[in-house]
Amino acid sequence: MPVSERDVRSAAARIAGAAHRTPVARSRTLDAMVGAQVFLKCENLQRAGAFKFRGAYNAASRLSRKRLAAGLATYSSGNHAQAVALVARELGTTAVIVMPKDAPRSKLEAVANYGAEVVTYDRYVEDRVAIGERVASERGLTLIPPYEHPHVIAGQGTVALELLEDEPELDAILVPVGGGGLAAGCATAATALRPSTRVVGVEPEAGDDTKRSLEAGQRVRIPVPRTIADGQAAETPGELTFSINQRLLDSVVVVSDEQICEAMCFAFDRLKLVVEPSGATGLAALLAGKLGQGLRKVGVVLSGGNVDSRRFSELVTSRGSLAGGGQGGLPKAPVGGYS
Repeated sequence: MPVSERDVRSAAARIAGAAHRTPVARSRTLDAMVGAQVFLKCENLQRAGAFKFRGAYNAASRLSRKRLAAGLATYSSGNHAQAVALVARELGTTAVIVMPKDAPRSKLEAVANYGAEVVTYDRYVEDRVAIGERVASERGLTLIPPYEHPHVIAGQGTVALELLEDEPELDAILVPVGGGGLAAGCATAATALRPSTRVVGVEPEAGDDTKRSLEAGQRVRIPVPRTIADGQAAETPGELTFSINQRLLDSVVVVSDEQICEAMCFAFDRLKLVVEPSGATGLAALLAGKLGQGLRKVGVVLSGGNVDSRRFSELVTSRGSLAGGGQGGLPKAPVGGYS
């Protein structure tokens, strides 16, 4: 395997003191609703607001002084962009971030506030990977991709490592799937620590590229997804991440945009937690009964909380119009924005 338990443990040691060891939230109400003990891993409280900081720091901090001093580059519409920008600041270097020009203003501003340079592109006609690689090559920067990198995947795997250290007898862990790095890292850690624990990926209905790929036995490409879960709007799984998930993920389930909104509301009302749409898909799957019956202890990764107050308000007040998975009367969400 391209990433091992040893890699994940090495990442955990490297990010200790830099990344937060995020808390695990509990809710008696939630337990009663689903008929199991639920353990919510709050990556929405991670630095830069999402799990992405783990992988970005693990990858960047391993660079030589010379390469680090030359600067970092990446491409992302949101969470990974913010993570790399913050990591660059923490490690005393610079970063250039390729972002779609229609990315949420709050995310563009966050990246700039961390001190990174933003290069924008048109996501509908331009290739962000090609732009990122060109910028890195022309400026002599080290590219830290959002998920297609073993050190990034190992860093993300520390989420499951911590969760299983805190609660070692989980029957299943629900993990959001975008490009697949978080799922691949968590599946690697869980398989090694507790082989009986099921790791179940969760995708939005409109962005089920990994589910389709697993069913087909090979990577497939879907049209650019239109979903409120912009952090999971991937067209195809990563080659490296899919090679891991194909072997280690137990299954992938999908949730509708309406179910995602209901989960965001539950987290806010009952847990007092703000979770972005992509970060709420695991909880949405649990509340919608996607895991079936008979489980005693379930872990859920709340992968991020980067949603501004205006967008959060739009979503939770208009969720009834999302029935059937469409966007109804909601303002159009960014698309193709997987981190």
